[in-house]
Amino acid sequence: MADQLEIMVAAAMIAVMFMMVALGAVSRFVDEHPTIKMLGLSFLLLIGLVLIADGLGRHIPKGYVYFSLAFSVGVEMLNLKERKRSQGKTI
Repeated sequence: MADQLEIMVAAAMIAVMFMMVALGAVSRFVDEHPTIKMLGLSFLLLIGLVLIADGLGRHIPKGYVYFSLAFSVGVEMLNLKERKRSQGKTI
């Protein structure tokens, strides 16, 4: 996206700094919600399959991939919200 090497290096360094800052919060969130681990693994599997398909000459429209990722995140957020709500209730 940038033609200057300095800009690319600076962008990579800034991205690494943001990741280092967010590491603790993201790690705690994933540890508290194991289903997020499965969601992440399924995303990696989907992206890997799309890359393999592209390598074999079969194009999968990116809109389908992005929609499936967004839909999965939406369903997981609803599940997390429901799980939190149901844990607050006592029987």
